[in-house]
Amino acid sequence: MRTNKKLTYAQAIDELEGIIEAIETESIDVDALARKVKRAAYLINFCKNNLRNTEEEVKKTLSEIEEKVGADEIQDTAREPF
Repeated sequence: MRTNKKLTYAQAIDELEGIIEAIETESIDVDALARKVKRAAYLINFCKNNLRNTEEEVKKTLSEIEEKVGADEIQDTAREPF
């Protein structure tokens, strides 16, 4: 199990894929199953939060770009002769 301090989205996905493979191939013992399922639930929530945060950052950046482009267009229009 990886430490959560530096966990990345890619690492979480890799770990989830490993857990899924272990469950599907029945290579995981019953004693470890509950622990792996709890870890998988944590990783799924981690990924959802990461995606949500990334989506918010992208929307914010796009909004800032649109505002700047809109302001630039207004300035350009004001400079055009009649």
